[in-house]
This record gives sequence, structure tokens and C-alpha cells, in this order.
Amino acid sequence: MGQQYDALNDKLTSFIESQKIFFVGTAAPQGKVNVSPKGMNSLRIQSLNRVLWLNVTGSGNETAAHLLSAPRMTLMFCAFEGSPMILRLYGTARAVHRGDADWEELFTQFDPLPGARQIFDMQIDMVQTSCGMAVPFFDYSEEREQLQDWAIKKGEAGIAQYWKDKNQLSLDGELTLIVEKSLRD
Repeated sequence: MGQQYDALNDKLTSFIESQKIFFVGTAAPQGKVNVSPKGMNSLRIQSLNRVLWLNVTGSGNETAAHLLSAPRMTLMFCAFEGSPMILRLYGTARAVHRGDADWEELFTQFDPLPGARQIFDMQIDMVQTSCGMAVPFFDYSEEREQLQDWAIKKGEAGIAQYWKDKNQLSLDGELTLIVEKSLRD
């Protein structure tokens, strides 16, 4: 059944690298808990205790807001094919914005994605596996292109306006710093 580790190992790293989707969970001390699916080949393993993921523009920006007041984060991966397993990474994270000194260095580790918004840099302090025997089988078909197409159509100026209009505040009214740290007028 489940096991806990202080860090990733080769088997768990291989499992992560084979996944097409993962889920992120964050919460501020008060307010709503956010759980969000992620994909698009946006995760990079930096070491056995550090991962990065490139976040693209979406309808909300909860993770960035939550990390400002409570930097804890959980990433969850599920086996939808093959042997059952659920893998959770627990740790602390920070949002790296386009205006931050280390954005360029970190961004080069990813294929450019239209609408790239932040990079989340997570330090892992616990890794946990659980059985995953209740997770159903799903067949991967293909990536969705709609978000990339939307971002390309919006263009850089349109994305910047969208961040101003829709991504500055969390659902609970907390700042995300997307405008202050990413846009230069």
C-alpha cells in the first residue's frame, strides 16, 4: 500500500515523466481551496527534491495568490493505465513571474507555450504513494489545442489585458501580483 519518502527516486521520477496530467492543490490560510488539473508537458524535475511547472494563462490565478500567504503546495499524479498508483508531492513553492530575475533561466527549460504566465518552483519535503486501486483506467487520446490557439489569437497585448482584467485577484479577492511582476508598461 502507501509509502512515504523524503525525496523522489528513479522509479517515481519515471512514473511522473510518463504522466500526461497532474493536479495541483493550494490554499490560503482562509478562503477557498484550489485543485486544478495541469498538462501540456509543463512539468520539469530539477532534482529529487525540486520540480518546476510552467503555468499558462487561465480563467483564474488562484495558485499564485495562495502562495503569497501560504506557500504550501501539493502535486498529485494518478496512474490511469498500467499498475495502479497515486503519487503526491508535498512541499513549499513560489511563483516566478516574467519580471523576476530568474524567469529567463527557468523558462529556457520549457518548450515555449503561448500565454505562459508563471513558473512555480516547488521544494519537495515529502513524497507519498498510495494504492490507486479505485482510480479507473482512461485512454490518452491527444492534447487539446484550444488554450494555445486562444493565446495565439489574443497575442501578447491581448494576454496582458486579460491578466489585468481576469488574473489580478483570486476568488477570495487576494492579489496575485501578475501585473506588478510581469507587465512593464
